[in-house]
Amino acid sequence: MVFAQDIFSEELLWKLGRVNSEQVSPDGKTILYGITTYDIPENKGKNQLYTISINGGDPKKISNEEVSIYNVQWRPDGKKIGFLMQGEIHEMNPDGSQVSQISDTDKKIIAFNYSPNQQKIAIAIPTKTEKTTQDLYPDLDKAEALVIDDLMYRHWDHWSDAYHNHVYVADYSNGSIGKMVDIMENSPYDTPTTPFGGSEDFTFSPDGKKIAYVCKKLTGKEYATSTNSDIYLYDINSGKTTNLSAGMMGYDTHPSFTESGDKIAWLSMKHNGYESDKNEIIVLDLKSNERASLTTDFDETVKTFIWDKTERGVFFMTGIEATQQLFEIKFPKEGFRNVKAKDIRQITSGEHNFTSLQQVGKSLIGLKQSLSAPSEIYKVSIKNGKENQLTFTNQNLLNNVTVGKVEKRWITTTDNKKMLTWVIYPPNFDRNKKYPALLYCQGGPQSTISQYFSYRWNFQLMAAHNYIIVAPNRRGLPSFGTEWNEAISKDWGGQPMKDYMSAIDAVSAEPYVDENNLGAVGASYGGYSVYMLAGIHEGRFKTFISHCGLFDLKSWYGTTEELFFANWDIGGPYWDKSASKSYEKFSPSDYVENWDTPILVIHGGKDFRVPETQGMQAFQAAQLKGIPSKFLYFPNEGHWILSPQNGLIWHKEYFKWLDKWLK
Repeated sequence: MVFAQDIFSEELLWKLGRVNSEQVSPDGKTILYGITTYDIPENKGKNQLYTISINGGDPKKISNEEVSIYNVQWRPDGKKIGFLMQGEIHEMNPDGSQVSQISDTDKKIIAFNYSPNQQKIAIAIPTKTEKTTQDLYPDLDKAEALVIDDLMYRHWDHWSDAYHNHVYVADYSNGSIGKMVDIMENSPYDTPTTPFGGSEDFTFSPDGKKIAYVCKKLTGKEYATSTNSDIYLYDINSGKTTNLSAGMMGYDTHPSFTESGDKIAWLSMKHNGYESDKNEIIVLDLKSNERASLTTDFDETVKTFIWDKTERGVFFMTGIEATQQLFEIKFPKEGFRNVKAKDIRQITSGEHNFTSLQQVGKSLIGLKQSLSAPSEIYKVSIKNGKENQLTFTNQNLLNNVTVGKVEKRWITTTDNKKMLTWVIYPPNFDRNKKYPALLYCQGGPQSTISQYFSYRWNFQLMAAHNYIIVAPNRRGLPSFGTEWNEAISKDWGGQPMKDYMSAIDAVSAEPYVDENNLGAVGASYGGYSVYMLAGIHEGRFKTFISHCGLFDLKSWYGTTEELFFANWDIGGPYWDKSASKSYEKFSPSDYVENWDTPILVIHGGKDFRVPETQGMQAFQAAQLKGIPSKFLYFPNEGHWILSPQNGLIWHKEYFKWLDKWLK
């Protein structure tokens, strides 16, 4: 049933189908994709499968399961579709018929891949590699104690246990899986990498004889302080493993072979410990062992890439001025070792984000979204960038929705730089009226405010509540060159705060902005920014909202988990004099004496990146100072809010707070 809508609402956001995991069939004729929908009363989501012609047309739903389907992929011959459901591998015909379970394990499979020749299958399974407390004390089997003697005892939203993700390889024949062999030999390492890795972390060579995989072969304190993952090549016949990226000290991820198997490419960062470093595309010739970067002369970080099927180049996706676009690299006659900036061509342009890409013939297929529209599948001409929308999943829901204007502004900062700022206006905006405005502070801290469609910090939803949104791409945000991106490290409370002030001051000077009703909101580093602004804003803002923000840098350093992030971005531990600037000048807790503005604090109990005590400290300080304040707490959420009903409460409390103090 379609409900009439005239503006965005939080309920509408949860009715939208979320398009994902699009894949072109091996014959290039059909696109397989998922749509996730949410059931609010049941408080859960479900992902189901659809197909559509490569030229568009009416989609066909091919699954109708009671539970979610994920890690979906075409079998290499195109005769079956493989997927995970309830932790086991299943297959179905391309029309959705004859669903059958082909794996039978006593553990939950988290990812899998077919070999291109369809003779092998690689399966990722959490594997017990260490002893638990119950193993140490079998007679005390009801005890809940954890015995911890090293770091990384918890990560993002879960406590470390005795299990690590391992890749197994087995013979495969038309739905039959043979004996599985652990290619990681009971080691205490993870592939897929935690917490965000998936099937992209391991891939077969075209002949099916080797597996390239991503792994950070470190443990404990060394793991917590390093980003040095590598690309390993496992020979199935000999059992030998070779480190292809030895000596490359940052993140190495996303291995991808050419179809001939002569070359392999991956994404690589140079600096150990810098998680937001520039990603470059590295190519290794497996015959000559020569290696080179394709994007040394390109001043942006690469999001993802694929090989051109001709093997004479690659296609990739990256950010450009707060949008995500598709690019092509054509190898010169001299080969991949001599790629220069002139060999890189931008294919798409416009105010949108592409979030994925695949090649089919002379076109690219990918998901595209914007600040005003959720993801749909598009077909793009490689030659001229012409776009053709193939899916219209939410058209019926959005046909009657009026969205606010999105304006692109270049604002001059205090050091005379130009900063791109998105300004989003309420639907049916009347410039003769005055509107309250919200300064949106982005997290990351190196995460672009691009043309993304968010289901939490949705600018069109905020604008529909009659707020003007001011979203500056302040210092530290990618897609404006390496120098701009790196400028925030060790200067968290410095120039980025001035950038925020420049943005809100410029927009609030407009006659249609009520300069006496301004708010500042944000999450993660954006939540830190809110706490920092609360102590230095000099009366600009009337209220604040901070979600999972860092409040006190000393106590945060002592309880967060990925210490490489803290060491790089704030300079190191608080007892290290080289980091003194961050702790002495840039900890929001040191400015609480200036707090005098109402604040809503939001935090999740399973947020181990920014532990819950950061929010509790901020709320307690506000309460003791007599400042109107509220603490919105989600015991079972982490750094994000993922449950539908929790999400609705989040939005209802968020707007209730804003409406109380800004209207």
